[in-house]
Amino acid sequence: LKFVETGGGLVQPGGSLNLSCAASGFSGWGMNYHSVAWFRQAPGKEREGIACFGSIDNATYYSESVAGRFIISRDNAKKTVYLQMNSLRPSDTGVYYCTADLAEGRLCLRWQPTGSWGPGTQVIVSS
Repeated sequence: LKFVETGGGLVQPGGSLNLSCAASGFSGWGMNYHSVAWFRQAPGKEREGIACFGSIDNATYYSESVAGRFIISRDNAKKTVYLQMNSLRPSDTGVYYCTADLAEGRLCLRWQPTGSWGPGTQVIVSS
């Protein structure tokens, strides 16, 4: 699978951004049976899972750091995953990546992706 993330940039605290992730390389049923997730890597820190959209019952999962502020969505026909980010904070600064996995529990509950990564998109929250 391949992923291309876009939509990052410089935004002031309290602002919003909407990230997109174009996914490709699926076979058969396309992205439909994959759970999809957004991860981010802040400077000097490990990559962490922040939002996930399951494939079984369309459940969504969020880390405590973004719950209530970020919204993940998906368009299976377009093979695209979105992340609407609101009330941004300087601590949201980092490189944002998306990925997909057939195992919803592994990806959305344990944040243990096994798939590939795209180049990511840089988000900087600063005044």
